[in-house]
Amino acid sequence: MAYIFDEKNSILNKFIAQIRDEITQKDSMRFRKNIERIGEIAAYEISKTLNYSKTEVVTPLGLSDIYVPDDKIVIASVLRAGLPLHNGFLNIFDDAQNAFISAYRKYHDDNTFEISSEYVSSPELEGKVLILLDPMLATGSSMMVAYKALLKRGKPKHTHIFSVIASREGVEFIEMNFPTKKYTLWLGSVDDELTAHAYIVPGLGDAGDLAYGEK
Repeated sequence: MAYIFDEKNSILNKFIAQIRDEITQKDSMRFRKNIERIGEIAAYEISKTLNYSKTEVVTPLGLSDIYVPDDKIVIASVLRAGLPLHNGFLNIFDDAQNAFISAYRKYHDDNTFEISSEYVSSPELEGKVLILLDPMLATGSSMMVAYKALLKRGKPKHTHIFSVIASREGVEFIEMNFPTKKYTLWLGSVDDELTAHAYIVPGLGDAGDLAYGEK
């Protein structure tokens, strides 16, 4: 099942509008901050699906019982565009472990490309909740490569995938090909068009360049 945030009214829609806007995009600091804010809102929604157990807190005046999440969480981001999003999730899941994956388009002479991954830094994932982040879900190939690379560190008990902007084609690719059924797909917004060069339309452009400058 895919949860699409902009199908309902929330403040997240304001931040999506701003990161899409070609004028607002000229402020890279604001772009990064808005991606971070989107990550915080998405993390809050994902937190509702975790396992909780009751704990006792000692206050200066007595005892208080409260339910807190007890899942062990690993936040994994695709470099470099995923870094602001990662910061937003880490602001909420502040005790999570962290993983980073390089996944990029390796172009050939005929202008076709394949997704290549050359670097993975991750803790053990066995039995943990994996939150896999990439701002853009175009074809879905980068997300698939990242997940398979992370599996070398163990099998998560559940995976949450979040992208800010996705293409309909990419969503369908994940739903048909993701190698486990123990996952949930969370998306800020879904666009219907994917160009021949695998760019999302209307999309927002290159999230990494908008956040950190042209390569």
